[in-house]
Amino acid sequence: MPTHAKVAADLLRAAATFFRNVADTNDELKEQMETNAETYEVIAGLVESDPQGELNLEDQDPANDQT
Repeated sequence: MPTHAKVAADLLRAAATFFRNVADTNDELKEQMETNAETYEVIAGLVESDPQGELNLEDQDPANDQT
């Protein structure tokens, strides 16, 4: 029986496929959809490899840039 993490990762990968399909058919949205697909793939891998892991998103938020 698959774990919740495995099901979640599979759903994220399916969403990534959807985003790639949209990117292939819509040049206007291509860049954003490819970015979404890549993000979903990365998170799917993290969910599988470290389901209890935490992300520090403060470092990634441009609003927190002190420069």
